[in-house]
Amino acid sequence: MPDCLREQIRFTVDFIRNTGYSDTPEAALIFGSGLGEITRDLVIDTSLSYHEIPGFVKTTVESHAGRLLFGHIGSHKVVAMDGRFHYYEGYTMKEITFPVRVMHALGAKTLMLSNISGGINPEYRAGDIAVITDHINLMWDNPLIGPNDDKLGPRYPDMIEPFSRRLIALAERHARRLNVDLKRATYTSLTGPTYETRAEMRMIRKMGGDLVGMSTVPETLVALHGGMEVLGLSLVSNECFPDCLTAIDPDDLMERAAIGAKGIFGIFKAVLEIGGV
Repeated sequence: MPDCLREQIRFTVDFIRNTGYSDTPEAALIFGSGLGEITRDLVIDTSLSYHEIPGFVKTTVESHAGRLLFGHIGSHKVVAMDGRFHYYEGYTMKEITFPVRVMHALGAKTLMLSNISGGINPEYRAGDIAVITDHINLMWDNPLIGPNDDKLGPRYPDMIEPFSRRLIALAERHARRLNVDLKRATYTSLTGPTYETRAEMRMIRKMGGDLVGMSTVPETLVALHGGMEVLGLSLVSNECFPDCLTAIDPDDLMERAAIGAKGIFGIFKAVLEIGGV
């Protein structure tokens, strides 16, 4: 791989093009933990394992398939990550966000993110779907730290609208049409892999956080740096109320994610169809 980030991106894009993929995707999608069920409704034309792709690291999380998918939703061409990379896996911020750079370089102008998260807001219940309207970065790192390549994006990206108001409005319109109570949420990202203490949950709530998770923020930052529109949807997998906590069962989280995946896909599909993405 070349040393320069821009050349690394170009090298990887050339590799993908040489496999025979010649389309220009309209949107890039990332499916979070347990949300791989979304791929059942995605028409997949071809896929590449992450370990085949130059510059992609290996996913070590069991619930992440580790495939880059090329296909379409209705008439809309998409590229999708079936499983993401996490900071807690030991990779750098630049490594876990490199796929976003590549999907953007392939032509995607919109990034649609999904994740599962803990519900800090007492009005949320496990199984709810929330559209992310803002975020709080408590990962104490940023993928944009270091020398900036002005050809990839500005030195100081504006964060006044990290998640597209236009796409949020489209998601909410679809939810109302289906009589779905789509929550609005501020997502707080910590490094993991530990779940939060009671004191941390209280802190996050006092800071204005509604949801807590271990992803999404780094990918959003890189997408914004490149000029992409971002839509983020989160499935509330468990309730994080400090005074009535019970031990988290990861199997329960994955089961809820599988159930909620269809609702998230439906919103993504509607936004693509009515949003002019």
